Formats: sequence, structure tokens, C-alpha cells
Amino acid sequence: MLGINRKLEELERNGEIIKVGVVGAGQMGRGMISQIESMAGMRVVATADIQIANVTNAYVKSGVSADDVVETNSVQQAAAAVKEGKVVATTDAQLVTSLPEVDVVVDATGVPDIGAKIAWDAILNRKHIVMLNVEADVTVGVILKKMADASGVVYTGSAGDEPGAIMELFDFADALGFEVVALGKGKNNPLNLNANPDTAAEEAARKGASPKMLASFQDGTKTMVEMTAVANATGFLPDKPGMHGFVSDVKGLPEIFKLKEDGGEVSNKRIVEYINGIAPGVFAIIASEKEEVNHELKYLSMGDGPNYVLYRPYHLTSLETPISIARAYIYNEATIAPWHGLQAETVTVAKIDLAAGDFLDSIGGFTVYGHILTAQEARDKNALPLGLVDKNVRLKRDIKKGEIISYDDVEQTKDSTIWRLRRMQDDTFKAEAEREISVKA
Repeated sequence: MLGINRKLEELERNGEIIKVGVVGAGQMGRGMISQIESMAGMRVVATADIQIANVTNAYVKSGVSADDVVETNSVQQAAAAVKEGKVVATTDAQLVTSLPEVDVVVDATGVPDIGAKIAWDAILNRKHIVMLNVEADVTVGVILKKMADASGVVYTGSAGDEPGAIMELFDFADALGFEVVALGKGKNNPLNLNANPDTAAEEAARKGASPKMLASFQDGTKTMVEMTAVANATGFLPDKPGMHGFVSDVKGLPEIFKLKEDGGEVSNKRIVEYINGIAPGVFAIIASEKEEVNHELKYLSMGDGPNYVLYRPYHLTSLETPISIARAYIYNEATIAPWHGLQAETVTVAKIDLAAGDFLDSIGGFTVYGHILTAQEARDKNALPLGLVDKNVRLKRDIKKGEIISYDDVEQTKDSTIWRLRRMQDDTFKAEAEREISVKA
């Protein structure tokens, strides 16, 4: 965001910094800590991870002296360390979300239930919360945003994540009065609905990545989740269940997103979509009815119209998260949030034939993958949101490969934060819808 560098420099000149707490010192968390350590006006003062060595190593690699890393689960010791200019490594996520010395919390765990609890705790402690956990956001982000608004804090997704990068293009185009026809992202690899940690293991080893994470990219789940977040932020919908997954380069995008009756390949405008062939970029398809605007766009080599493409060829994931941290703290603004409520849902689909009594695993695992539907389609099918799937969810009947799993098909053996929040979200917005109907009647 323009000017944030000067705002951060001003904070530092005035002897202030934005004090950040991070939960999760994996790949995303480590990169973020190092990036922030190079910035003015901001510091990660406390980080939690189940492996405390991950936190200490992350700080040392960022340039923090090992002598300045205090390992503790004590709030009092942590507070004292921060006041002395040191940083805290802990295994207790609640220490980070409750520590008075933390201004903004970042969830970098990637686990939906853990992310939901981190956000809940941060909001209850009146701290801004930045989610690098799109899976939690698309499942319970609507209720978390409502809670954050009521508490006077910011609930936001992250700059650098593809939904955040798409949102920047949308906000730019929408502010200028363009018609935004479609929003989307590139997919890094061909769709493979059978991908699992075993099939992804070799490539994951070469890339130094988690096999589960890579499998969630390959089976399309991550793409479905990301575009669900964009749908909930903008009100745009998938053109069809699961989206099309067109193959194209950037130059071909304007033609694809013409309506079918105009020679294109889509049935609707204001849609979300993914494209094979333009990764790692994100895009917005824009148009204008104004003759002079079209003349100017053509003069600027933007194409022949009527559609034009805005393309961002990169997204820096957690390295850009500090922009969302600063925006929340300085301007009290979100980068991306479910402003339009639940517009789409990533639902749970069986990856293999499953039997009654089987437990589901999790995103990027062996048993299920995600598929985007409109929220109404998901409600009509009573479909189980993918973010609710974990090792405590057991099937009550046999499910065939490719079948959408419904709430009626499963039972919980143990309740969790994200399930409780989802029930609260569904009950809250059902009651609001009923009140609206009552008022209109």
C-alpha cells in the first residue's frame, strides 16, 4: 500500500514500533520474521510453535542474537523480555494472543481449527488478527469478522497470499469505476484429484516443501479455498461448480472471459476462476462502456477490448504479510475480509471410496479434496465445509469416490473450536436472514 514505508519510518522516529505476535514458525512464519526484522517500525516480539527450536532458529536466522531470544511460557517473563528489547520464543499460542505487549497477531499455522482458535483468542484480547490461514477464513471468517468489528479490531487476510493479491487488483479497478468481469489466479500444476502425500513426496522433497501442502495444491483444494475467499470478499461467484480451469497465457484471458453468446467461454460476469498457464500470477478482467476510456486503453497497448486484463505476475506470500499488519494497525483496515458474507463454500469430496466408520484425515491428505460451490448450492446439498474436516470426523455411511460428503454423512468424536464457531456462524446468520424476511413482510 502506498505510503506505508513512510508511516513505519515515522513510527520508528517517534520511538514506537508495531509489536507483532506470530503463531507458527514453519516456512511462512520463518520468512515473515526475517522480512520484518529488516523493516522500520515493526518487530515480531513473540512467536509460538509446538517445536520451540523452530522459533529460536527463525529468530537467529533473521539476525537476532541468540542471547536476545527468551524461551518461556510465562506471561510475566515474556512481558519483561519484550520491555527489555528482547524477543520471546514459546510453545504456548495463548501466550502470544494474550500478551499485552503484542499489538497484532498473525496466524501462520495453516491448520483450520488451530487458526480459528488463534483468531478467536486474539479478538477476545482485542488484538488485530492477520490470517495466513485461508482454510479457516472460508469456514468461519464471517463470524470472526463480525466479532472483530464488535470488538473494534481488524480481522483480515494477508497481502501476498493470492486472495489478497487479487483483492488489490479488484480494489484498484473498482475504485476507478471499471466494470470488473472476472477475478482469478494461475494454478501452478495440472489438476490431479488423486494427489496425496505419497504421490507428492518426491517433488516435495526436491522443493523442500511439505508433501501434504503440495498435494493440496495438486488436487485443487488450495485453489478452491483461495477463490472461495475472493468470492466472500467481493460477491463474485464460480461460473460453474469447481470452476472451469481454462488453459491460457495472459494475452488470451480477455477472449476467454467474453460471454458465450459473444464468442467467449463463460456464462456469467462477476465470476471467480483459475487458469492453467499463468502461475504464479493473479488477474482481473476489466471493461468499460465509455468510448474515451476504451480509446485510452487501446492507446496504452492494453488490447483491443472489450475486455482487458490487469495481471500481477507475482505474489510473495508471507513476505508481504507485514503490509497487512501495518494496514490493520495504522489505518484500522483489512486487506481482504468476507465483506459480502458467505457467497461460496469449499465443500468436501471423497478422494477415494470410503467406508462407514472411516475417519477423514485433512486437507492435502488421502481421503478428501475441496470443491467450490456457491453457498446456496452447498446449503441445498447440506454439504460439509472442507475446513471442518479433521481426524475426529467419522463417516456414518459408505461414500463413493467423487461424492460430496454432507453433514448427515458424518459424526464428530470430539468437538473443536472451528465446529463451534461454524455452528455459531450458521445460527447467527440464519437468525439475521429470518429477521430481514420478517421486516419485509
